[in-house]
Amino acid sequence: MLDILLTRYNYVVVALLLPVGAYMMIENRNLVKKVIGMNVFQTGIFLFFITAAYREGASPPLVGDGGAGVTYVSPLPHVLILTAIVVGVSLTAVALALIVRIYAQYGTLDERRLREAYADE
Repeated sequence: MLDILLTRYNYVVVALLLPVGAYMMIENRNLVKKVIGMNVFQTGIFLFFITAAYREGASPPLVGDGGAGVTYVSPLPHVLILTAIVVGVSLTAVALALIVRIYAQYGTLDERRLREAYADE
């Protein structure tokens, strides 16, 4: 078991990042902390995809490179993660902009107080 933990430490980090991010999104009442939890969760997913795409001894898929019996690395997971990073940054920017507007309107970022204030309107 210890050998698996030492050789597959990326998966251990993924197994830690995903629940920590999910816990932060679910249990925190502060909206900014929820956004931070979302980013931690996304980072765990990114690390999982990149780790799963890694192949020992594989070469990049270049035209004219290699020959028979050569293992290539698929570029698709890396492209998907680059796209997901851009989407994640955009989502974070929009979420933080909305949080600024919510704070200006209600004067709080606490989820329970916001529900009470919204129910009073």
